[in-house]
Amino acid sequence: MKHFTAIYQMPVEALNDWMAKSPEERKSAEEKVQGEWNVWTAAHKETVLNTISLGKTLRVSKDGVVPTKNGMMLSSYVQAESTEAAADLFKDHPHLQLPGATIDVMEANQLPQ
Repeated sequence: MKHFTAIYQMPVEALNDWMAKSPEERKSAEEKVQGEWNVWTAAHKETVLNTISLGKTLRVSKDGVVPTKNGMMLSSYVQAESTEAAADLFKDHPHLQLPGATIDVMEANQLPQ
């Protein structure tokens, strides 16, 4: 079995628009997606090894460290036979209901220490 990282993304503009809505307006949509997410996760518990939330981003370059924004929201570590099989796991993921949402799936290879 190979391992893969899935990065859940949403355009920064769409995230900003979403956060500009009132908490009451977001609540029912968030509860709906969370419920569907829990069902999806339970159905894929053998292949999804973990999922983590991604927070504040700092960009490091030779010029220093600066705050930045990107559309990365979460990541999951999954196991599957191939990149295509790993991507297939996410075709019906509730995250894709969000405006402009995508999930990038890439093989994760352990580097020598």
